[in-house]
Parts: sequence; structure tokens; C-alpha cells
Amino acid sequence: MRLLLRHPGVQITTLTGERQAGRPVAEVFPHLASFGLPDLVKMEQVDWANVDFVFCALPHGTTQDVIAALPKTIKVCDLSADFRLANVETYAKWYGHAHKAPDLQREAVYGLSELNRTGVQNARLVANPGCYPTSAQLPLIPLLLAGQVEAQEIIIDAKSGVSGAGRDAKQANLFGEVAEGIHPYGIASHRHAPEIEQGLSLAAGEPLLVAFTPHLMPMSRGILATTYVRLKGGATAADLRATLAETYAKEPFVKVLPEGIAPQTRHVRGSNLCLMNVFADRLPGRAIIVSAIDNLVKGASGQAIQNMNIMLGFDETAGLEVVPVYP
Repeated sequence: MRLLLRHPGVQITTLTGERQAGRPVAEVFPHLASFGLPDLVKMEQVDWANVDFVFCALPHGTTQDVIAALPKTIKVCDLSADFRLANVETYAKWYGHAHKAPDLQREAVYGLSELNRTGVQNARLVANPGCYPTSAQLPLIPLLLAGQVEAQEIIIDAKSGVSGAGRDAKQANLFGEVAEGIHPYGIASHRHAPEIEQGLSLAAGEPLLVAFTPHLMPMSRGILATTYVRLKGGATAADLRATLAETYAKEPFVKVLPEGIAPQTRHVRGSNLCLMNVFADRLPGRAIIVSAIDNLVKGASGQAIQNMNIMLGFDETAGLEVVPVYP
């Protein structure tokens, strides 16, 4: 809502919220109180004739039935994980239940904006990537396509702010549980691993597995991914950096920093940017890639709006020209 309020081609006509239905936005999100937004309603109350585009941000496992019931004239960007995995058997394995809309899954396009523009442009249903997969795939896919890193020896060590777990009251997210500490979670079992592997396998041209461990940080937002790779074909860390700089030279939101400067989460806060850089490892034949995004923007809502812009023919940066908030 914050970003769309400044989009020149969008009017927010409908807001749904099952638990918050009947309440004005001012009560749920006071920072948006003065913008004349409609009250929240239940989905069965929506007049879909008044809607051209839907952002679906429901819990995983609930989105499939909802999108299947929408009029086929409406374009959708889904922010859940329900349509990210192309293989419905893989989805069932990682999410614990059969996919409820396999026909829609075949129609869905994975919306990593910078690397799948043509697919997104022609799609009716876009699966918005997860936050961790966005931070990992944007630097890794061009390097795998260029054959500069080994596909089977990728280690991704990632850290996220608490907002990545949503807004619900959960004991693990209480201030006293999170503050002044850091802890790993989903060790060797996080549901973003198969999503990362899906994109990287396509780029590598072979099935691959990654070592991926997420960590929860005592901050509200941001993701920092530190990725360790083995170099291939005589490539150097400087070659990797040159490939990324060339790949993203004209991109408004993906930036390779000057040599030697490491991305930080506070440098992307509130923006749709992904900052990245490459460093030579002390270990011969290896390199370290660091990338940073705001998990709520480039890792979720911002990329969703970017995908909407591509789908509807708007300027891709519309509504997203937000300069990072620093400090």
C-alpha cells in the first residue's frame, strides 16, 4: 500500500483481510491513515468487476483455491510460495500437502523480474519469488550461465530481519526472544532451498543442491546473503564481478558496488534495490559474493509491483523510485 500510493497508474479499490475485515486501514496501519484507503473487507464481499489486478499475500497453502476462483480476466501476482515451485511433487514434499491447482501451476510464471521479463510480460499469474531466493539468485544465475562457478559447491549463509516471519504474534518473534542475539533456523530444511535450487539448476543446465542456512537477526527488515563459490574455467573473482556488472549495467534496481565495498542491509532499507559485490577468498580458487535487499521490498512487495509494471506495460520503476532510508 505504501508503494502503490505513489504509483501514477494505480488506484487501490479493494483491501481484504479476513481477521481485520470491517476495520479501517487507520486502525490496522496508522501510518497510512491519511490517504483515503478503503476499509478492509472479507474476500466474499469483493466486487471483482471493480478490479483489474490482484496482489495475493495470503499464508502458504491457502492461495491456490483463492486464485483458482478469481475471474480469468484479472491478472495476479502471488506473494506466497504456492506457485513458485514448478514441480507439484516437489511442492507437496516441502509443504506437506498436495497442490490444489496443478493447472494453474502450469500457467504460473516465476517472477524474478530482471531475469525473466519476457515470461512475466506475457503472464496472467506471476509467482513472486521469496526473499532469500531473490538475494541468492540475482548474483548466482548470471555466473552459472557464464560457466564461471562450480554448480555443486555453493554455500549460502543468509541473515534476515524479523519481519520476514510476518506480523502475527509468535513467541519466537517477541522482542525478548530476538533482541541481542542471532540464531540459525530451518537448518538443512528451509522451504526456500528448493526454490533456490530450481532457478540455479535451470541456469547451470544440471540438477544441483545448495548448502543454505538462514539466520534471524535482531532487526526489523533486510536480508544479507553471503555466498561462497568455487571458481570454474580459470575465472577469477574480478571476472565474476565484471560479469555481474555487465549483466546489470542498465538495471534500475540491481547494482554492483565499487570494488572492495561490501553491501549492507541499511543501505537498501525501504528501497527496491539489490546491492552486490564479489570478493576474492583467501582460499585459492574460491570467491565470496555478498548481496543485500530489503526483504519487504525487493524481497516481496517491491518486486511484486515491479512485476505488475512489466505485466501491465507501465514504466518498470513506477511507484518504486524510493531512495533508501539511511541511517
